[in-house]
Amino acid sequence: VQLVESGGGLVSPGGSLSLSCAVAGFSITDHAVGWFRQAPGKEYEGVAYVGENDGTRYFSESVRGRFAISSDIAKNTVYLQMRNVKPDDTAIYTCAALSGNAYGSTWSVPQVYRYWGKGTQVTVSS
Repeated sequence: VQLVESGGGLVSPGGSLSLSCAVAGFSITDHAVGWFRQAPGKEYEGVAYVGENDGTRYFSESVRGRFAISSDIAKNTVYLQMRNVKPDDTAIYTCAALSGNAYGSTWSVPQVYRYWGKGTQVTVSS
C-alpha cells in the first residue's frame, strides 16, 4: 500500500497549485481520500475529502471556495487544486485514505484514516 504526493513547491500569494496523490495497493473506488496539512507548530488540519468512487466532497472553512478536490479513477489518483492561495496555506500537505467513507464531520479527524502518504511541502510567499 502506498500513497505518494507530488506537486508541492513555492507559489506566490494569489497563485494556483495542483497536488496529486497517487494510490497503489488499493482502489479509490472503495476508499475515501482526505487531504490534510500541518504548518509548523500547528495541529493537523483536514482541508478536503472525497468519498469512495469520486463521491461526496467536504472542505474546511479555511479553504472552501478556493480549493477543489477530484478523482481520476483510471489513474487511481486524487488531486487537490489550490487557487487564490494565501501565506496561511503554507504547510506540509499529506493525503490519507480509509476503506469506505467517513461519517459526517469525522472526515477531518486524522485517526479515522488508515493509510498515509509522506507529504509534500507547499510554501506561499512572494
